[in-house]
Amino acid sequence: MKSDNSSFERVEEFKYLETTFMNQNFIQEEIKSRFKSGNACYHSVQNLLSSSVLSKNIKIKIHRTIISPVVLYGCETWSLTLREECRVLVFENRMLRRIFGTKKYEIAGEWRKLHNEELNGLYSSPNIVWVIKSRRMRLRGGGGSI
Repeated sequence: MKSDNSSFERVEEFKYLETTFMNQNFIQEEIKSRFKSGNACYHSVQNLLSSSVLSKNIKIKIHRTIISPVVLYGCETWSLTLREECRVLVFENRMLRRIFGTKKYEIAGEWRKLHNEELNGLYSSPNIVWVIKSRRMRLRGGGGSI
């Protein structure tokens, strides 16, 4: 491709600041990569997040300041389909379940995983899809603060 007597090589994909941009704008691989990095980050602080000494608020702050930024790095460039929206919500809920743990049934005394609605009630921050859309709007100059 030429522009103002300069030549540019056309490539199918390139990496810039640890984000892979693809010619076809497929973001599935980039999201997988972010999830992999987020999981590695989670495992590096897993002892803190599973500690009974730390409060849920401290664990949420760890999640917001250490894990979320790793997962959301470069998300301003993501064009999410409904399928990707579901994938990132599932990832976020899995992380939150690890942080909040299980809940005990009062009557039966059995333990169970928290439902999505319960997670939303415990985690007062906007969900990850809202954050991604907000950052995209901010990148385009449309406001949308977090």
